[in-house]
Amino acid sequence: MTDPNAIQPSELDQLPDRDPEETAEWQASLDAVAKAAGPHRAAYLMRRTLERAEGTGVALPKLLETDYVNSIPTAAEPAVPGDEAMEARITAWNRWNAAAMVTRGSKYGVGGHIATFASAAWLYETGFNHFFHGKEGDGSGDQLYIQGHASPGIYARAFLDGRLTEAHLDKFRQEAGGNGLPSYPHPRRLPWLWEFPTVSMGLGPLSAIYQARFNRYLTNRGIKDVSASHVWAFLGDGEMDEPESTAALALAAREQLDNLTFVINCNLQRLDGPVRANFKIVQELEAQFRGAGWNVVKSLWGTAWDELFQLDTTGALLRRLRQVPDAQIQTYQTRDAAYIRQDFFGADPALAEMAKLLSDDKIIECFHYSRGGHEARKVYAAYKAALEHKGAPTVILAQTVKGHTLGSGFASKNANHQMKKLSVDEFKQMRDLLELPIKDSDFVDGQVPYGHPGADSPEVRYLQERRAALGGPAPARRVHPVAALPAPADKAFGAFDKGSGSQSVATTMAFVRLVKDLVRDKETGKRWVPIVPDEARTFGMESLFPSLGIYSPKGQTYEPVDRDQLMYYKEAKNGQILNEGITEAGSMADFIAASSSYATHGEPMIPFYIFYSMFGWQRTADQMWQLGDQLGRGFLVGATAGRTTLTGEGLQHADGHSPVIAATNPAALSYDPAFAYEIAVIVKEGLRRMYGEAAEGEDQNVFYYLTVYNEPLPQPAKPSGLGIDEGIVKGLYRFNTAESAGLTAPANAPRIQLLGSGTAIHWALKAQRLLAEEWGVAADVWSATSWGELRRDALEADAALLRGEERVPFVRQALQGAEGPVLAVSDYMRQVPDQIAQWVEQDYSSLGADGFGLSDTREAARRHFGVDAESIVVAALAQLARRGEVKASAVKEAREKYGL
Repeated sequence: MTDPNAIQPSELDQLPDRDPEETAEWQASLDAVAKAAGPHRAAYLMRRTLERAEGTGVALPKLLETDYVNSIPTAAEPAVPGDEAMEARITAWNRWNAAAMVTRGSKYGVGGHIATFASAAWLYETGFNHFFHGKEGDGSGDQLYIQGHASPGIYARAFLDGRLTEAHLDKFRQEAGGNGLPSYPHPRRLPWLWEFPTVSMGLGPLSAIYQARFNRYLTNRGIKDVSASHVWAFLGDGEMDEPESTAALALAAREQLDNLTFVINCNLQRLDGPVRANFKIVQELEAQFRGAGWNVVKSLWGTAWDELFQLDTTGALLRRLRQVPDAQIQTYQTRDAAYIRQDFFGADPALAEMAKLLSDDKIIECFHYSRGGHEARKVYAAYKAALEHKGAPTVILAQTVKGHTLGSGFASKNANHQMKKLSVDEFKQMRDLLELPIKDSDFVDGQVPYGHPGADSPEVRYLQERRAALGGPAPARRVHPVAALPAPADKAFGAFDKGSGSQSVATTMAFVRLVKDLVRDKETGKRWVPIVPDEARTFGMESLFPSLGIYSPKGQTYEPVDRDQLMYYKEAKNGQILNEGITEAGSMADFIAASSSYATHGEPMIPFYIFYSMFGWQRTADQMWQLGDQLGRGFLVGATAGRTTLTGEGLQHADGHSPVIAATNPAALSYDPAFAYEIAVIVKEGLRRMYGEAAEGEDQNVFYYLTVYNEPLPQPAKPSGLGIDEGIVKGLYRFNTAESAGLTAPANAPRIQLLGSGTAIHWALKAQRLLAEEWGVAADVWSATSWGELRRDALEADAALLRGEERVPFVRQALQGAEGPVLAVSDYMRQVPDQIAQWVEQDYSSLGADGFGLSDTREAARRHFGVDAESIVVAALAQLARRGEVKASAVKEAREKYGL
């Protein structure tokens, strides 16, 4: 039987107690409070003690949750240094026009969202009036990640500011005819206004963290001092369910990114209903962020609640607020005072007594309207506290009502995210509530009017004066006039023109060697941003560690275990390499920040992100769309590419599809180079196009995707002759003919054209030899560096023909006059080479690695998929047999000969 007086395991401590009597006294005091005043009082004292300890720097585990009240009490709130009444009028106009714009557009069926901005209006307006620095002042200004569904409110403010007209607002979500407004923050669609695309939820918070981190990187490397820039990310509480939203919280805290503030609009609703119906999302987020090391500021209740908290002498109100789940809070916002008295206050005798002191109007005011996110003074206090906090990023949890001021038909209704319009009567109620000078007669034919106090009105002057004091309009995207980067010396690009002789070199290593030379360039070398997700040694990049250094804001506070080695692991505060650990999403966020630095900070940077190819377009393709939308520039490198090249991984990790997915992105220029000299030509062209003197009409806002392989093979010399570089860039050139390869075939031998990309060209070259030596067939071999660019050019040619312009696709020009049929092969699914099939005049067929990957040797995998040299020979003979150029029996004979 257990001795009840024995010390229980939970009471043991690894550390000896130097004063057990003092410990016992503290424990006895806690017991006495619990017995005399109840466990709630004891818990209250413990929380306050822990908060005190945390505030004085005592080393204790952090308190993960605080009471369900504002972090900053009313008495401690600073005065708002402005005209609050004027700001209220400005906000009212913006609320009106945001709702009017979406409602007017609804008659065309284009949709839009009203309720989100209605809840968040003061979160934005307070920032615009007092905190968000524009780009016309010193430095780069602030970076604003606007919540996508709140875009109508941002357009409404730009309209009041004179940056947009009624004609613009009437083309919300109607872009086809020009001068339209995109539905959400899309820089590619409205590049003078939007900086960051955010509506693919979860990517905004992740990108904001890495943007703040990249700002520090630029400063610490001496590229540009952007220490005055602050990153503000406006997020929804429902959005925080996305894994990417919280994926990098620890990074932000670890690197002490106090140049970053998250503002989470906690209106307690997501698209279909409550975010946490049976729980409390604010408390959950507080614990999550505090646990990660963030500073947390809660702005939950408006000033109307002050009286209630003053009456709460027993702590009953605090207890009840912690108990009530979010869905019930939402219900209170839609019910009358009698219901709230019974359900909320009636749950505790002390609260019932408190309710007797409150009028129905007071209860309605508190539970329907009064939220911390709806009052300028509360929001101002939270923002000021965030900027003043040093040593950690801050998250502001601002509680609001979704659909606030839109009337009882909208506020807190589960369906309000899908509700796209207000009736005329609802607009009139909104007008009266906001006290706007809009007459009934302004509603012509049932259409809601836009409202504007006048270009020279006190409201507009005040708005513009505040923005001028803060550095100009916001949000805004500016591409600063920057001279084109000088091209690196040709010597670096010509290193592989003579080939590698007998030395075997994988194209992955060839790319890394090229970059090693380019980062040494005196003019542009410092602008390269090497990004790698903990696989630098896999890609042969460890030699860059000591020369470039791995970026760390703390430098290197330890002696690395390999310090005595030549290629030791060197971290440095001014390090150039971003080695992100095992996070492809974080690495892509790095890339996006670096790739758009030319606009964000007026400093063009050249990021290259090298990764296992199957962890790129397969895993982070949404971020690659974000990259294209943000007009980013740089080099994505899918290494260890191909379905049969990295065979040990099998199934989904055998990349047979990345070029297919890349081809779907209009901003991506996808290449599958076969040889080292091709990589040099492509990178040189990419630097010219993205960072140099672009040709007239050429879009610089593109990024390059190169697939490279970990299969060491001798690298051939670059063929001589005109048009080789053009063919490499455009996607196709003839590498050799049967004759130039020194192969002998009978006179008038059947001829076939073999097109190969990436590592597959080596199988084609072997097949070329087998066809000549064993079957008397002459084959020419072509390197298809980009199936995607060939297709894109052909599509443009088709469009030109429809406009009455004569234009021949490049693939047809290149193959013009080539004898015999065409057989294309790659280490990807057949859909990759089949992209060009309809524009090839010759008979066309293809081979590819369709289906799931498998683990085996490369030779076995290639035989399995039917893409090895012998399989190419059989397919070539079959094509020629169908044309009557070889005997049909040759196909069966070849199959048996090669064991197929």
